[in-house]
Amino acid sequence: MAFLQIAEPGQSSLPHQHKLAVGIDLGTTNSLVAAVQSGLPTILKDMDEHKLVPSIVYYGKNDTKVGHEALPYLSTEAKNTIVSVKRFMGHALSDIQYRESLPYEFNGASSDIQIKTPQGYKHPIEISSDILKKLKDTAEVSLCGEITGAVITVPAYFDDAQRQATKDAAKLAGLNVLRLINEPTAAAVAYGLDQKKEGTFVIYDLGGGTFDISILKLHKGVFEVLATNGHPHLGGDDFDQAIAEIIRQENQLDQLSHEDKRSLITHARTLKEKLTESFSATAIIKFSSGKEITFSLDQNTFFKTTHDLVQKTIQPIRRALSDAKLSIDMVDGVVMVGGATRMPHIQSEIKTFFKKDLLNDLNPDEVVALGAARQAHTLAGNKSDQDLLLLDVTPLSLGIETMGGLVEKIIHRNSTIPIAKAQEFTTYKDGQTAMSIHVLQGERERVSDCRSLANFTLTGIPPMVAGAAKIRVTFQIDADGLLSVSASELSTNKETTMTVKPSYGLSEEQITSMLKQSFEKASEDKEIRALGEAKIEGEQIITAVKNALNKNGSQLLSDDEIKKIESVMLLLSSSLQLDDPDLIISHTKNLNALTESFAAMLMNESVDRALKGQSIDKVNL
Repeated sequence: MAFLQIAEPGQSSLPHQHKLAVGIDLGTTNSLVAAVQSGLPTILKDMDEHKLVPSIVYYGKNDTKVGHEALPYLSTEAKNTIVSVKRFMGHALSDIQYRESLPYEFNGASSDIQIKTPQGYKHPIEISSDILKKLKDTAEVSLCGEITGAVITVPAYFDDAQRQATKDAAKLAGLNVLRLINEPTAAAVAYGLDQKKEGTFVIYDLGGGTFDISILKLHKGVFEVLATNGHPHLGGDDFDQAIAEIIRQENQLDQLSHEDKRSLITHARTLKEKLTESFSATAIIKFSSGKEITFSLDQNTFFKTTHDLVQKTIQPIRRALSDAKLSIDMVDGVVMVGGATRMPHIQSEIKTFFKKDLLNDLNPDEVVALGAARQAHTLAGNKSDQDLLLLDVTPLSLGIETMGGLVEKIIHRNSTIPIAKAQEFTTYKDGQTAMSIHVLQGERERVSDCRSLANFTLTGIPPMVAGAAKIRVTFQIDADGLLSVSASELSTNKETTMTVKPSYGLSEEQITSMLKQSFEKASEDKEIRALGEAKIEGEQIITAVKNALNKNGSQLLSDDEIKKIESVMLLLSSSLQLDDPDLIISHTKNLNALTESFAAMLMNESVDRALKGQSIDKVNL
C-alpha cells in the first residue's frame, strides 16, 4: 500500500520549492538586500536597477520617500530628510554630542531621540523600519513572492540596546528576523564559502558610520570568532566631515543654512570618491545665497588631513590580536569590507601593518549582504551545499554588582555566543528576604566604571543567617547577542527573570574607552578589588563575632578573653577606615585565630542543645 502525504490546502511544500529568505545589510550610508538564487547569493535590484539603497528617509506632510527618491530633498528640506539614522539607534539624546550641527529639531522634552517631522515626531526605530520596508518591497518584487524571513547584519560592537532596536525596526517593517549576525561574520561567510578559503582571517570593516575588526577562524564550514573590537562612531562619514571642514576653513564659510551644510557634505563625499581613482578632484559648489565657489583637493592633502582617522583603526586591531593571542604572521588573510575601505591610504596602511596583500575579491559594499543571504537561506530551512556553523562572540563582559560596589563578571568578553552561565551568590545580612540584582557591562572592577544595563529584585528569600541562602544568577545570551538574566533562591525555587533591554546604547566615549581603560588600569583595579573584598570580609567577621559575644560571650568566656577579642575587633574596625588591604587582612586573620576556640565552644553548645533529652537510638549517625 502506498502512503500519501496529506496537507491542508495551500500549505503543501513540494520538494523543489524553497522558502524566500533574504539577507539585509542595514548600513549607515547605504543598505542592500540579497538572496540566494540558483545556489548563489545575489544582490537584488529595485525597479530602476539600483543595488545600493541610500539610507535616507524624507518625511513630507502626506508622503514618505526612501532611498534614491529621498535624495533631492537633502538640499531643499534638510530638517525633514534623515540620514545616517543608524548612528542614533539605541542611543539617548544626551549621547549625540554633535546634535547642534544637525538640521533636525529634536524633542527636548524626551530623553529618547525623537526627530520632529511634518508627520510628527519620529523615533530612529521608525525611520530604520521605513528603510527596511523599502528593502522588503524590493525583495518581494524581485523574487515574485512573500519574504518568510530575514537575516539582518549589525556592527560587531553594537550593544544590547542597539541590537534590540534593530530587531524592533524589523518587526515594525513586517519582517521575521531569523537572526542578527555581526557584519564581519557575514563577510567571512561570503568569503569562506564563495572563495573556498580556510584559515585565520582578520575582517577589517569600515562602513559609513562604524568600524569593526574581527578575527575569525574558518575550518570546514565552522566560522569561529576569536576576538572582536572596534569603534561605534568612526566611518566614511567622518572622512566626509574632514573634507567639508577644509572647504569651510579655506573659504571662510561661517554662516551656512542647514541645506548648505548638507550640500557641502554631499560635495565632500563626491570629492572623496573621486580621489579614490584620481590624484586630484574639483567641485563647483553653489549656495542658497547665490554664492558659488570652485574647490580643488589633491590626494596628499586629503591623506594628511585624515591620517589620524586611519590611525584610529589601528589600536583596535592590536587589541583584537592580543585578545586572540595571535601575532601578525599568524594571520592568513585580511578581508576588506565596507565602501570606505576603497580609500587608497587605508588600503596602504593596512597592507603595511599586516605585511601582506589584502583580500578585495568581492565588492566591499556588497560582501556583508551576500554573506547574510547565505545564512538566511540556510536558516529558512532550504537545502544547502555547504554545512555552516557560526560561532560569534560578545564584545564586552557582563556581570552583577556585589557588596562594596564591585563587579562580579559572569560572562567574559569574547565569549562564544549563544551562551548561558550561572553563578551562586548569598545574602549579606541576617534575615535578608530580598536581593537587588544590578546588571552591568564593562571591563572594570568598580560599578561606577561600568555601564548599568538593568536592575531588578528577587523577593521571597526565606529569612536566614547571613551567608546561608543560595541565590543562583543565570546570564543567557542568544544567537542575536541579546541578554536575559534570571535569579532564583535554590531552597524555595523562587525565581525572577527579565530580558535586559536598556533604553539606550553606549555613548561614544564609553564604548571606545572601556577596553582601553581596562588595560591601562588593570593594576589599579586589582588593588581596588582586593581592598573591597578585604573590607567586606572584615565587616562580616566583626558582625558575626559581635552577635556571638552578645548571645553567649558571658557564659563561655572570661572577662579577660572578651576584652582581648574586643580589642582586636577595634583594631580591625579602625583598619577598615583605611585603604590598606594588607593591614585589614592581617587584623582579620588575628581575629579569626583569636576566636577559633570560641567558635568551637559555640558549635559544641549547639550540638549539645540539639541532642539533649534524646535517646541514642533516635539519633541518626
